[in-house]
Order: sequence, then C-alpha cells, then structure tokens
Amino acid sequence: MSDTLRVTPLHDLHAELGGKMVPFAGYEMPVQYPLGVMKEHLHTRTKAGLFDVSHMGQVIVRHADGYAGAAKAMEAIVPVNLLGLGEKRQRYGFFTNDAGGILDDLMIAHRGDEMFVVVNAACKEADIAHMQKHMTGCEIEEITDRALIALQGPSAEAALEPFAPGCDIMKFMDIGIFNSDFGELWISRSGYTGEDGYEISVHATHAEALTRRLLEHDDVEPIGLGARDSLRLEAGLCLYGNDIDTTTSPVEAGLTWAIQKARRAGGDRAGGFPGEARILDELANGTARLRIGLRPEGRAPMRDGTELYAGAEGGAPIGHITSGAFGPTIEAPMSMGYVEAAYTRDGTQLYGEVRGKRQPVRVASMPFTPNTFKR
Repeated sequence: MSDTLRVTPLHDLHAELGGKMVPFAGYEMPVQYPLGVMKEHLHTRTKAGLFDVSHMGQVIVRHADGYAGAAKAMEAIVPVNLLGLGEKRQRYGFFTNDAGGILDDLMIAHRGDEMFVVVNAACKEADIAHMQKHMTGCEIEEITDRALIALQGPSAEAALEPFAPGCDIMKFMDIGIFNSDFGELWISRSGYTGEDGYEISVHATHAEALTRRLLEHDDVEPIGLGARDSLRLEAGLCLYGNDIDTTTSPVEAGLTWAIQKARRAGGDRAGGFPGEARILDELANGTARLRIGLRPEGRAPMRDGTELYAGAEGGAPIGHITSGAFGPTIEAPMSMGYVEAAYTRDGTQLYGEVRGKRQPVRVASMPFTPNTFKR
C-alpha cells in the first residue's frame, strides 16, 4: 500500500496510536482509532478531537501589488468578494467552471501582503494548475514542508492556548501567525465539524511533537476520517465529489451565502468569474433543483446514490441522495441530496429506494445539530 500511496508527517504516529489506515485521496490515512467512529464523533462534540488533514493542499499566492493584487486575480476565478476581505480574516469560496459548476471548494485567507489558500486533497494538483494558468501576475507557491492538523470541539481553545498564547481571543474565521516552541504556527479558527476549533499549519519537522503535546491534554483524542465525515454531515457541510461537483452550481448547492453582494448583479464587481451567466441567472430566478437535508424514518441510513421519489409507488425519481450516515449526536440517520425545487419544503414526505423498496424520508433543515462557532 505504501508503495503507491503518499503519507503525511504524522504517519508513524497514527500507527503507534492504533489507527486503521485506508487509502484516501492518494494518501494512506487513519479512518478510525481504537476508540471507534461513534465514540470519536461524540468525543469531538463534547471535548476535543485532533485530526490529521495534512493531505490538504496549502498554497501561498503573492503579487507585486500585495494582497490586493492577489485578490483581484483570484476574483477572476471565484465568485467571492476577496478585495473586501479584512486582514487576518478567512473566507470560504469555490472555483467555478464556464458552465457554472464547482471545480473545488476552498478557504482563502488575507495574510497582510499575501494570500493563503487551502484546497481539497483530491483536487490540489488541478487547483494549483488552474491558479497558475488563470491568476495573471501571481506567484503560486505550493507549501510542501508543512503538516496541517485540526483541533475541534469545546475543549480546543483550552488545549491549544498554552502553545499559541492569544489564540483564545480569535473569532470564527480569524487567522494568525504565532511563534511557538514548535516553530511558526499558521492558525485559523475554523474547521469542518460545526464545532469551535482551529486548523493549524506546522512545519513537518515539528508536527509530531506538537501533536503529541496536544494529545497529552485530558480532553483531546485522535480522530479519523470516519468520524470526520459524520461530523461534517451533521453540520450540513458539503463534501466535494459527493455533494458538489463540476455539474453542480453554487445556487443549486445552497451556497449562495458565499457569493457576496459585490459579485452579484448590481454589485461593485458583479460577475467576471467563470459561469457567471448561469450563476447570476439562478441567483435572480431560482433553479430547477436544490440541495436539501433529509431525515430517514427508522434507524437505517440512506446513503449516496439512493434515488428519491415523491410517492410510495410509481413515478420517476425527483432527486437523489449524495451523502448519508448515522448521526451519533442526533441518534438518528441523516442524509443530504438534491431534489426538484417543488419538493424542498421542510417536512415534505419523500421516499428513498433502498434494496428495491421505497422507505419514507422527510425533508429537514440543516445543520442537523447546531454549530458552536465562536462569533
């Protein structure tokens, strides 16, 4: 396995901690530890979980005109207001294609004179090539000598603050650079679980030492990909390749909150991004299908690919599920997917076809469990 898969700087530590390793996005990654997916999920919700996300892509963008130059260049390929992003702040965004679909979603940070970008692991080579091709006048540097760890949950602040004094005053989507005994730490107060927490970029040579120290905290446990997926689904967050892809528009995906007024019709910098015709039209006039949350009846999850119907018998599919799992916090199955716009009202009764039989499922608002971001 290791002959073909890449490993992160924490690979040996995962093995020491009993991590069950699986292939993921070209890497060998821990899907769970001896605690098990269910307990890992609940531990993150009640205390703090530590995730290795070093497979993600880290990129610095520089321009002769500083951040403003980089932001102007990036705005040509994302429908996001980056010129209006404050220093030491981060914003969610997505690359769009000419058809208005999503090439990838990403996090974009204003670091004074430069921009820091984090992209998904499976897309990072394509994303970097896309940025190099289209961001005129920019230097695009992939950061390959740093690990990325996420510390998520109510105890995350208490666990991290001794090693990064001042991180406790950060608010959701703040970023900062902190000097520490583990070298320079690039920290954002954000994550992929719906919980308060941080993502921490640390030089590869210090990654294991920092991780060990964080795990010494009584409330911190290592968490694998299995719980990461159920946590993000409870939080109503999209997984690229499942819930959003090159055929999905941001409007269909319910991500219109990430397209600020400045980039919409009538805004200071309306349009000017790939797929603007479709996206601006859908913002004004709606779309034929929308991403929704779903709560299956009973205890069995309805998973990716399950077709959805308006009735218990007959008729053509009106949508399909893109993600589904059991939610340990809500103690019930949960799914998200796409349905025709007429069927998106909360409480609407639908049916998912599971093993040839249609089972009842209701449209439900997301997130399935409230987020606890520090505002």
